[in-house]
Amino acid sequence: MTRQAEETVIRHQVVVDAPIERAFKVFTEGFGSFKPREHNLLGVPIAETIFEPRVGGHLYDRGVDGTECRWSRVLVYEPPTRVVFSWDIGPQWQVETDLEKTSEVEVRFVAETPERTRVELEHRHLERHGEGWTGVRAGVDGEGGWPLYLQRYGELF
Repeated sequence: MTRQAEETVIRHQVVVDAPIERAFKVFTEGFGSFKPREHNLLGVPIAETIFEPRVGGHLYDRGVDGTECRWSRVLVYEPPTRVVFSWDIGPQWQVETDLEKTSEVEVRFVAETPERTRVELEHRHLERHGEGWTGVRAGVDGEGGWPLYLQRYGELF
């Protein structure tokens, strides 16, 4: 793997004490229970975060006033083993409307035993965000990014 390719992908994982079906369901249906509320692009507090469980669905935040911020699109939905969604948030931490400038997140669920599942997250194509993409990488790879999401997700078990 070249250095350039390596820098445009980040990987994190967590192991949870749950069957693969439950691990998948908690990740998708319960996404709002571990997504930090302070990760908010709305002008008001978040009332809920929705993960629409289908290809073509969205991940979005709904504010306490009913406004919505659609910050991701579901690209692949294969329960209970895999989901892929876009990351439509640009270097200025605003919704990116140019779909050519978005990255993607693949989450794989691997049964280690009938009651234990490894959840592997890969955020790739970060270079697509254009100028400032390294800031996106630093944000999602840092302690307040995917590591925090996966820690909070793991705590649900």
